[in-house]
Amino acid sequence: MANSAPSTYLTLAIEHKDGVDWVTLNRPQQFNAIDKIMTAELLQYFGDLYFNHAVRVVVLRGAGKHFCVGLDLNDVDHISASVPTALRGQRAIAEIIMRMRRCPQPIITLMHGAATGGGLALALASDVRYAAQGAKMNVAMAKIGLTGCDIGISYFLPRAVGASNAAEMMMGGRFVDADKALRIGLVCDVVSHEQLDETGKQLTDEMLAMSPMGLRLTKEGLNMSLDAGSLEAVIAMEDRGQVLCIGPYFDEGIGAFLEKRPANYSDK
Repeated sequence: MANSAPSTYLTLAIEHKDGVDWVTLNRPQQFNAIDKIMTAELLQYFGDLYFNHAVRVVVLRGAGKHFCVGLDLNDVDHISASVPTALRGQRAIAEIIMRMRRCPQPIITLMHGAATGGGLALALASDVRYAAQGAKMNVAMAKIGLTGCDIGISYFLPRAVGASNAAEMMMGGRFVDADKALRIGLVCDVVSHEQLDETGKQLTDEMLAMSPMGLRLTKEGLNMSLDAGSLEAVIAMEDRGQVLCIGPYFDEGIGAFLEKRPANYSDK
């Protein structure tokens, strides 16, 4: 197991273990609200991942009582001073979501307590979401005079839960508890808070059993398929990915399967 890497961030705690970055939003006294510093650090972290293939999977979680309550309302002067200033601030936060989708690593989000506003947006930009019992989610922007369409929510939420469920959350800011989140497809599973990390680790282990390039191409392919114009376009993309993986991985994958042993894939 790799040693934990010391974090150089002020609002994030990052521990690297065996190809997995465990990224903890680390402003527990502020319920992990997103301020200017956290915005800059999330931008840097997800931007740096693009060519960092030593990190194969990312697990995102929150320290303290809540996962993330969204924008820090005590730190909004930089986005409310003027329209140009607001647009710059808005684009900075939205770019976090773009970088989460661009990075080749699957992102697993573990939600507990509140995942509201920008916290919900971070979760929606992830590939897999798990929730602890008692967790609750909402589109908090609708409660403070803003539109419910914010930092990717209007893109990801209806794709995850359907248009009607998304409208219910986005047009009134209504909270969804963990049980309903599971029922409508917002999360994959609901477990106790104590089981949340282990649930995430079980999936990271399964992801790490895939070939390195196969895992990256699976995330890329899922992203592309969401907006593909036709079945033919999806099939062409899938064919490319499979052929790219056959040469470096297929023989080892078949051998490991037949011999009932873990595969030993190279990423060189």
